[in-house]
Amino acid sequence: MLTQKTKDIVKATAPVLAEHGNAIIQRFYTRLFEVQPELRNVFNIAHQKQGQQQEALARAVYAYAANIEDPQSLTAVLKNIANKHASLGVRPEQYPIVGEHLLAAIREVLGDAATDEIISAWAQAYGSLADILMGMESELAERTVSEAGGWNGWRPFVVREKRVESDVITSFVLEPADGGPVVNFEPGQYTGVAVQVPSLGLRQIRQYSLSDSPNGRTYRISVKRESGNATQPPGYVSNLLHDHVNVGDAIQLAAPYGTFYIDVNATTPIVLISGGIGLTPMVSMLKRALQDPTRRVVFVHGARNSAVQAMKTRLREAAAQHPNFRVMVFYNEPLARDVQGTDFDYPGLVDVNLIAREIRLPDADYYICGPVPFMRMQHDALNNLGISEEKIHYEVFGPDLFAE
Repeated sequence: MLTQKTKDIVKATAPVLAEHGNAIIQRFYTRLFEVQPELRNVFNIAHQKQGQQQEALARAVYAYAANIEDPQSLTAVLKNIANKHASLGVRPEQYPIVGEHLLAAIREVLGDAATDEIISAWAQAYGSLADILMGMESELAERTVSEAGGWNGWRPFVVREKRVESDVITSFVLEPADGGPVVNFEPGQYTGVAVQVPSLGLRQIRQYSLSDSPNGRTYRISVKRESGNATQPPGYVSNLLHDHVNVGDAIQLAAPYGTFYIDVNATTPIVLISGGIGLTPMVSMLKRALQDPTRRVVFVHGARNSAVQAMKTRLREAAAQHPNFRVMVFYNEPLARDVQGTDFDYPGLVDVNLIAREIRLPDADYYICGPVPFMRMQHDALNNLGISEEKIHYEVFGPDLFAE
């Protein structure tokens, strides 16, 4: 239990750490990888190079400090981090290592301003946070192992099917190499995928949503090729999967985790709103929800055009077969061959105001997945339609302390 004096010191010094946050985190990672180079296999090197990991950790530290009087307000955030850590195989013994180098980096960057009293207070605060996360992660691991087909750590899977879904998205059906069952998952959860990246000389881990409903035998992931641009390099793992991982090849998987999923026991309507590759968890949710023919489901998706939209034929077929299912697609850059009313329903970006009558349903829950700007826009638009905050759920795949 943190004393009030410790909390006061952490709150008082949080703005100083925020001001020097990037410098502290840069120094932290330099120290950490010099002493523990094997941890480069856990962290996302692409996000390291782009500075995303550093920025995310600085924000996380400041958020914790700002809420230190009421850590329960961060429960949802901490559950999300704990699930990501479990998927990455983060181990309890790594927390003291991270804490040691984080505190050393604070002292090095702040110099004499980082008194022993301040460092001691932050050490206690970090220890308290680590205990919370380790407790959550231990519960997740125990629960997963106790279920049929469950496991901890990394398990070898073999690619049984590789299917091109669009110009940029490919699906992989994966089966355990040992032929055993796989643990069920909640529709919307993800799995960690670990592969060796020769160009880096490192193992890298990425988390991909499971894009099929549970079947006890296999998992399916649908991966977007990250081609890169002027400011972002090509994705190390997505390109390796697309170009070099084929049927019969083996990769390592973590058990499914994640806090973004539908309530499969509910009968109230659900509205699924996705942009780009954000449709992958939605497809899993959709397939499971359609097992209840009375449940009303609306699927709203935004893509550039038919060349990059995945699973478009299967979505239209499902809508034709299920009277309570409606699909609406937006193309913001339709091709000359794309026909409105057949390939897509509306030109432009997803605009929930255009379809308010179809999606404003009694007692409905709304699930959003896609790029962060897309999710912010949809979240705010739903609020403006009068949808309450507790009815809006979203998934953010981004960097945190260890994660993608």
